[in-house]
Amino acid sequence: MNEPDYKELYHLMVNAAEDAIRAIEQTNYGIALEKLISAQQKAEQRYIEAE
Repeated sequence: MNEPDYKELYHLMVNAAEDAIRAIEQTNYGIALEKLISAQQKAEQRYIEAE
């Protein structure tokens, strides 16, 4: 069992949040939502794979 790379997961989520903020500033709410959902799914998958 490997320990999840929390630093990688943190960067993944922070980058998605930054992208979502930029999309919201441009009133692209759907894109913002997609960015956040995608990052959450990727982080969850990487976490599961590391266990």
